Amino acid sequence: MGAKGSIATRKLHRSATIGLTATKVGLRHLGHVGKKKLSTKSSSHEQEDARIKHEEDIGKTLFKALNQLKGTALKASQILSMEADLLPEGIRRELSGACYKATPLNRALVDKVFRDQFGQSPGRIFDDFDTKAFAAASLGQVHRAKLLSGEAVAVKVQYPGIAASIKSDVKMLGGILSLFSASTDLMPDKNIIDTVLDEISIQLHREVDYFQEAESLKSFKDKIENERIIVPSIYEDYSSERILTTELLTGFHLDEWLETKPSQDEKNAYGQLLFDFFFDSFFELGVVHADPHPGNFLFMEKGKLGLLDFGCVRQMDRCFTNTISDYYKFLIDHHTVKPDYKTLRGFYEDLELSKEEMTDDEFRTILQPQLDIIQKWMIEPYLYDEFDFTHREWPDIKIADTRKITPFMKEINRNLLYFDRTYRGMIMLLSKLEATVKTGNKWIGAR
Repeated sequence: MGAKGSIATRKLHRSATIGLTATKVGLRHLGHVGKKKLSTKSSSHEQEDARIKHEEDIGKTLFKALNQLKGTALKASQILSMEADLLPEGIRRELSGACYKATPLNRALVDKVFRDQFGQSPGRIFDDFDTKAFAAASLGQVHRAKLLSGEAVAVKVQYPGIAASIKSDVKMLGGILSLFSASTDLMPDKNIIDTVLDEISIQLHREVDYFQEAESLKSFKDKIENERIIVPSIYEDYSSERILTTELLTGFHLDEWLETKPSQDEKNAYGQLLFDFFFDSFFELGVVHADPHPGNFLFMEKGKLGLLDFGCVRQMDRCFTNTISDYYKFLIDHHTVKPDYKTLRGFYEDLELSKEEMTDDEFRTILQPQLDIIQKWMIEPYLYDEFDFTHREWPDIKIADTRKITPFMKEINRNLLYFDRTYRGMIMLLSKLEATVKTGNKWIGAR
């Protein structure tokens, strides 16, 4: 590697890094399989601990390489950490470090981005510019600065070489995951991996265009009516395709806020705000802020919630949101009676989930038993007026069981992919908050 803060953009170097990682992952898995065969007398608890440690070791190896490559490889790591259907929990937990652990750029590279975009260094553009980033993410990092007019601002600077690396990074990451899928039972089939990675590639191309992010930010700011949801203002004269300057919001990220020992009432209030924001955005605005990791929320004074990073915003058509509403209502209304297989299958076809050539017996005995586990998890909060989301975890579904239903599933519905990811992210935030919220609403149940 070069000097600290540099980015490996050359294709040969990035390929070598990924290739070495694939080798390490393969060797680790072979070692795990060998130990597993030799430890047949181990208790089920010991075997489970060994499995979790194995997943975490693989996750750490992947994250180390992706953090070294930075950019789109690291961003893909962050997105994959939220794909509960794709990766085992132990791997996802380690990859979630992409939310916070990215290594910052050095000053020279920051200056280079400014000279490329504005023809001068940040010191000449701002009254004051802190060269040390206060937040380092996957595609860029954020600096505090002050405008000549005195306003405090946050300046997001995109890492150089990002756009050029998207195609090769996603392709190489797909190679690792496909290799892992072929050699273990910890991953779904290649076609599912390819669909998810293709959507990640599309998302990354959107996120490296700060003009588009600025438009999404302004759209949210104009449409959101809840005064407790704070969207920062944008300074267009200080923004470009690779630099985004916004109002500086002050507050705590989730872990920091929890360290202040908030009361249960405060946790519940923020939980309700997050819950209502998700449903209002999806059903009323027809849009989701589809990057719901904790780093994109600020817990501010007077119970306000700041929204950050609008690079991943997904528009939802009204037909899809209506189908989701009807689907949830149906599941809730029928949770205690014999399954209505005909109606269920109709929903799956409307959502482009299941193949039409599947037999009725295959639907009832193979596909639906697995989906039933997920559906019960989905609707449980709406069976009560209030629900405690503490320790709310994704149901324990083995990838091997997921593979059983893959032949009957179409490629993943792109809208549903974003909805599920955002919904699960919101649930995980509520779980970490240990919040109890009122779950009824006009879209999937009367309050």
